[in-house]
This record gives sequence, structure tokens and C-alpha cells, in this order.
Amino acid sequence: MSAPGLYVYGVVRAGRALPAGRRGVGDPPGPLRLIGHGGIAAVVSPAPPGLRARRRDLMAHQELLLDLAAGGPVLPMRFGMVAPDEDTVLRDLAAGERERSATLTRLDGRCELNLKASPVEGGLAALLREDERVRRLRDEVRGRPSYQGSLRLGESVAAGLARRAKTATDQVLRVCAPLAEQLVEGPEVQGCVRNVSFLVGRDHEAPFRAAVERLAAEHRDAVELRLTGPLPCYSFVDPAAVPASA
Repeated sequence: MSAPGLYVYGVVRAGRALPAGRRGVGDPPGPLRLIGHGGIAAVVSPAPPGLRARRRDLMAHQELLLDLAAGGPVLPMRFGMVAPDEDTVLRDLAAGERERSATLTRLDGRCELNLKASPVEGGLAALLREDERVRRLRDEVRGRPSYQGSLRLGESVAAGLARRAKTATDQVLRVCAPLAEQLVEGPEVQGCVRNVSFLVGRDHEAPFRAAVERLAAEHRDAVELRLTGPLPCYSFVDPAAVPASA
């Protein structure tokens, strides 16, 4: 029977101390270790057989990366990256040492903050005040109720709430973007009008949070803002900077 391989969590600087008491994925959890080449090292543990995206393993993966990111830069891997053996990891590290070292330097002292913006469910009153077409549709449905009329009204309300949320989010981003070093648009998220990640210096995290809280209060009738982080810098790592073995 072939060995199950090595589960790879991310790449750090060589000689980095691993978080005390933290273990890896699997049941029982696998012990963590470093595989180093030059100035960088991969954080690995034995890959459990039959690995699946169970909550226990997802949390072990994420919590380890959070601990690593709190103590220094890390190039985080997505869940489920498995290399067949140590030689494969070493070859991959050797091939990308220069790029990965540069990326670790760029991310040092920085974290990712993710902002998701969604329409406010209680924003109908404000929408009716602003949008004559929606008011007219509402009055028509009240006067002559019908399935089609209710459907058109529901669609118009949903579109109007999303439009108001997008407009408010654009104003939020104009304020927040200068407070970050970089921002990237994330994938679409159901129920959200924007999903944006920011690269923020850890010494600027508190002012950034304060700005988002202030803006959330200012635009509370149009958009709900949800800020998550600090996170490992998933969105700011070039795919070429993490091991390609899978």
C-alpha cells in the first residue's frame, strides 16, 4: 500500500517556530513539521487517508493558518493540498524559492480583511421614498392585486435594494481603498452585492475597522457591511507562489 503523502498548509520562512500545541488535519490529528529549502519551508503533516472537507479538518486547517499568520508572513494553501512525498515538496520549494521569498517579504506585517456588502432587508421604506416606479407598482398592486403584479413588485424591490446597496458600497470603497495597500474583488457571493478583500498593514488594522464601522452606521439604511479578519493573505498570493503539487 502506498503512503498517503503529505498535507501542505502553506509556506513560511525557514526556521519559523510552529504554533505550540497546534496539530494538523486527520483523526487523530497529524503532527506538524517543516520541510525547508534555502530560506523558505513548507508546513506539512501526514495526509490522512480518505481526506474530505469535514468541519473538523476545515477548522484545523484554518486555525493553523490563522496562528501562523499572527506570528509572521505565510503563503496559505487552500484546503486539500496533498503532495505525494517529501522529495516532491522539496523540488517545488527549490523551483520557486526566489518568488516565494519575495512574496513573504511583501506580506510581512500585513493581513487580509474581507468586506462583504449586502442589501438591507429593512430598507424598503427608504427605497419607496426615493424610487417613484416602485411606489407606483406598489400602489397598483394594492389597488388591483394579482400574481403578476406582485411578482413585478417583488423583482423591482429586490433590484432597487441591490442598486441602493451598490451605490452605498461604492462610497464606502472610495473611503476604504486609500486606507489599504491593495484591494481585490472576490468571487460573487449569493446575497451580496460586493465581496472585496483588502491588504492592510497590521498597524493600520484598527483605523481601518473604525472607518468601516463609521461607514456602516452612515449607510445603515442601504447596505449591511460585514468585515472579517484578520485572515491569512489568500487573496494576495500569486498562485505561482504556492506549491503546485496536488
